[in-house]
Amino acid sequence: MTHRLQSVVEAAVWAPSVHNSQPWSFVIEGDEIRVRADDERRSRACDPGGREMLLSCGAAVFTVRTALRALGHRPVVAVLPDPDRPAVLATIRAGEALGPDEHAEIMNAQITRRRTHRAGFAPEPVPEDLLEALAGQAEAEGARLTPAGSDAVVRTLAALTAAAQEVQAGDRAFTLESVRWGRPPGSRHGDGVPAEAYPREPRRTSPHFAQRDYAHGHAWGTGEDRRGETTTGVVALLTTRADDRPAWIAAGQALQRVLLHATAHGVSAAFHTQALEPYHLREFIRQELCGGEYPQMILRLGYTSAESRGVRRPIADVLDEN
Repeated sequence: MTHRLQSVVEAAVWAPSVHNSQPWSFVIEGDEIRVRADDERRSRACDPGGREMLLSCGAAVFTVRTALRALGHRPVVAVLPDPDRPAVLATIRAGEALGPDEHAEIMNAQITRRRTHRAGFAPEPVPEDLLEALAGQAEAEGARLTPAGSDAVVRTLAALTAAAQEVQAGDRAFTLESVRWGRPPGSRHGDGVPAEAYPREPRRTSPHFAQRDYAHGHAWGTGEDRRGETTTGVVALLTTRADDRPAWIAAGQALQRVLLHATAHGVSAAFHTQALEPYHLREFIRQELCGGEYPQMILRLGYTSAESRGVRRPIADVLDEN
């Protein structure tokens, strides 16, 4: 069983995380995997309260669940199981053996295929029935995925993202974090954002959603010019009713469930967290655009032919065995 659980952890590290910081570690004990938050990898400037770190770890929790189910076991999950060990975010035990699950196998196959997109999308629209299915995936994890209801809402979110990005770009602490996680061409780091993961000169979409500057003044990026991929895509908000540690972990699980389902249908996602990091901007979005629910992620969804290299830390760096 230990060898099989190691393969589950090898899948879990492919979950998305802010700046690809991979702020987690895992412990295997018997038939159980513990998912722990690694606070040393939390972004101090962007994420002082740890919300984004727990979203990232929640995505890893769902990935563990998916990989276990694909191995034929029912995942038995306990979230925040020990108040005396707040870093332990979840335990996932391999429960009884179950029969084959085609949906779990399809989702499991997307874990290492999924990539974060950082540019525009092709003009092909995402079908309404697929958007409804993605909303259902989020709802199954206790969250809500809502496409922006109007062009005005999209423009507002784009403007708030741009404003937050401009302010953060002038802040030394935010800039140093971008420098910390931006990787130059040819880097052998197993974390951070590699230069191959974004275009050198991205074409503007209308409205345009600002991207973080991981190149920090260098001529990094793919240099690819995809003239047809200049649409914004479908802008959506992932929200929860509560805004505490259990809600953040649930939002992360919902996010990964949505992303894997989208990837299976050829749809990629771009993330924009800038406007959700300053309290007053996030509160404005909550009250004015989310009906009082708490925004956990702003996404753009669409089709792209771009392929980027994914990097992850070696399993030995994230796994402890008891």
